Amino acid sequence: MSSLPHFTALIEDDIQSVEALMRAPMTGDPPEMRSALELVIAAGGKRIRPSVSLLVGSMLNAPRERLITMAAAIELLHNATLVHDDLIDGALLRRGIPTLNAKWTPAATVLAGDLLFARAAKLAADTESIPAIKMFSETLIRIVGGEVEQLLINRTIHNRADYDRRIYAKTGSLFETAACTAAMISPVNEDTIQNMAAFGRAIGMAFQIIDDILDFTADENTLGKPIGSDLRQGLVTLPALLYFEENAENQLVKAFLSNNLHTENPEIETLISAIRSSIAIAAAHQEAHKLVNYGMDILKRYPASPHRQALEELSHYIVDRTF
Repeated sequence: MSSLPHFTALIEDDIQSVEALMRAPMTGDPPEMRSALELVIAAGGKRIRPSVSLLVGSMLNAPRERLITMAAAIELLHNATLVHDDLIDGALLRRGIPTLNAKWTPAATVLAGDLLFARAAKLAADTESIPAIKMFSETLIRIVGGEVEQLLINRTIHNRADYDRRIYAKTGSLFETAACTAAMISPVNEDTIQNMAAFGRAIGMAFQIIDDILDFTADENTLGKPIGSDLRQGLVTLPALLYFEENAENQLVKAFLSNNLHTENPEIETLISAIRSSIAIAAAHQEAHKLVNYGMDILKRYPASPHRQALEELSHYIVDRTF
């Protein structure tokens, strides 16, 4: 597991328990799944989503065992989506580690991702919270549906409402579920459950906006893919959307939106460079900060505590990260 951010210090033991539960064998696991699971988990990551669950639940006095189980379900669901994403994108590395599809056939990779989805659902069911299980299953449907839509999306769809809907399905919904289900298994009222859902949704959408910014601004070696890869695939994210709005008469923008600027066209590099150096990047950052500030305002409704402070630090981390 890669080194974890400082806000996880309070929940370090819990994260280790989450890791152990993710690795624990389940009835019906084929032997080959062990190596796949180890490979996926070894790719690590910052464990942001289970950290949201653990910190929210700890702040609200959730039972520790059920909280760890739900956090493990959240992270396994996230990892399952990454397995399928890497296959769709043809990615051979993730965080410097070979992906499953670099080692397995496409069919085997799809089935491994499916099995991870199933394992995640089993863990969610183990919490024995009907509302949490229901929300988890709805989120699974939303995420997969969003991925299908993104795969088939036409580049002529480029408005803010569509973008917000897509990033909610792709990322915001899982952060929402991480925070909301932690509240659902805690001794709190419905208002608190809804507040935690809104908090998770806000920071999750901010997380995706930052990801979309980094697609234009991060180092290519850090990204592990070409700069502007979303735009190269015809996917309009917030930085591009804001640039297009300010430069509607630009010939390259018009060409792109009319499907006349293809990824093999060298002028796509010119368009990506223009977006990278434009005010659209700062404007997108502002949008992410607004969402995080909204989430922080929700947290301030609850008594100050070490876990609330850690959630505030996590929120800042989401918008300040550079990879």
